[in-house]
Amino acid sequence: MLFDLHIHSKYSRATGKDLDLKNLEKYAKIKGIDVLGTGDFTHPKWIEEIKNNLREDNGVLYSKTNFPFLLQTEISLMYSQGGKGRRVHNIILAPSLEVVKQISEALGKRGRLDYDGRPIFNISCIELVDMMRKISEDIEIIPGHVWTSWFGAFGSVTGFDSIEEAFGDNSKYIHAIETGLSSDPEMNWRLSKLDNINLVSFSDSHSFWPWRLGREATEFNVKLTYKAVLNAIRTGNGLISTIETPPQYGKYHWDGHRNCNIRIDPEKVKDKTCPVCGKQLTIGVLRRVNELADREYGFRPKNAKEFKRIIPLSEIISNVISKGIATKGVWDIYNKLIQTFGTEMNILLNVSKDELLRVVDNKFVNAILLNREGKIEFSPGYDGEYGVPLFDKQKKLGEF
Repeated sequence: MLFDLHIHSKYSRATGKDLDLKNLEKYAKIKGIDVLGTGDFTHPKWIEEIKNNLREDNGVLYSKTNFPFLLQTEISLMYSQGGKGRRVHNIILAPSLEVVKQISEALGKRGRLDYDGRPIFNISCIELVDMMRKISEDIEIIPGHVWTSWFGAFGSVTGFDSIEEAFGDNSKYIHAIETGLSSDPEMNWRLSKLDNINLVSFSDSHSFWPWRLGREATEFNVKLTYKAVLNAIRTGNGLISTIETPPQYGKYHWDGHRNCNIRIDPEKVKDKTCPVCGKQLTIGVLRRVNELADREYGFRPKNAKEFKRIIPLSEIISNVISKGIATKGVWDIYNKLIQTFGTEMNILLNVSKDELLRVVDNKFVNAILLNREGKIEFSPGYDGEYGVPLFDKQKKLGEF
C-alpha cells in the first residue's frame, strides 16, 4: 500500500477552498495512493469536518466509501537555540481523535490554532517531544522535509547538524525523517549518523491535484491499523520502499538567489555569495548534505530500502506538448491514460511500452519510460523555485 502522510487542508495558507476530504479521496484514488494523512488536525474547523465525515476504527479513519486516512498534522516551531533562530517543521501522527483533542488542548495553551492549518509555536523540538509523550507514547513525530533550507531540521538557514543537536535526549524518540523533494535516500545514506533512522517520503501537498498529491509516497506492507503503521515507522519492519521525485526537481536542491535568477552547482562553485548582487545565496540541500556527509556518494547501508525516482505524469505530458500543467490539452491526455490503466502510479511504474503505445503517441511513451528509468535531466531547483525537467536538452537553462 502507498501512503502519503503529509498533506494540508483548505485551512492552510496557500491552499484553495476546494481542498476538502472529498477531493483528497478522489484524486488519491486517481493517483494510486491507498492511504492519506488527514492534514491539519489541530485546526478547529478542519477537525470538525474530519469528525463529521470519517469514522474511526483501530486508529484509522474511513470515509463513507471506506477510503482510509490517518490522523496527521504539521507544526511549525520557531524558537532560539544555541544562539541561533530556528525554524523547524515536524509532522505529527496521532492514534485517535481523543488524542488529537488532547494535543490541540495542549498546543492551544501555547498559541492560536485557528489562523492556519500549520500553526506556529515558540516551542523547541525537545519541548514538543516532551509535550506529546505526556499525552501519548503512540504519538509519532517525524521531522518534515528534513533538509529544506528554511524549515528543515537540517536546513542550511535555521537547522541543526544532527538529530541529537535538534532533539537532545529526546532524539531516541525520533525514528524516521522525511527526505523532502530536494533529497533522496542515496543522499541521506551518506551520513552514518542516520543509519538507525528510517527514511520516509510524503508529498507535503497543498493541493489535491495529482501533480502535487502523492508526488512522494511510502510503500508499507502492514495490516491497516495505526499500531501496525507506527511499528513500521519505528522499526523499519513493514517499510518497503519510497517514491521520490528526483532531488533536482525540489525547490532547494542547488544554491541560488531567486531575485537575481541565479542557480549555482555547489560541487563546481565554492563561493556562497550571489555573483550578481553580492548577497548571501540560499544554500541548497546538495551543499548541505556534502557538508555533513562522512561517506562518498554511492554508499548503501545494509538496511537500506528500495526507492524509485519519478516526476508526476502531468509534468511529463505538459513538457511533451509545451502546454501548462492544468490546461485542457494536458488533462485530455492524462484522463485518456487513466481511463485505460486505472491509476497514475500504475502508468508511471508498471504499464508496458506496447500497452502505452496503444493509447498515446510514441513521444509520450518515450517520455514515460525515460522518467521510469531515471534518465530525465533537470535544471535543478533553487531558492524556492522548482527544478525544470529537460526533455529537450536545447531548453537547458543558464547556470553558474
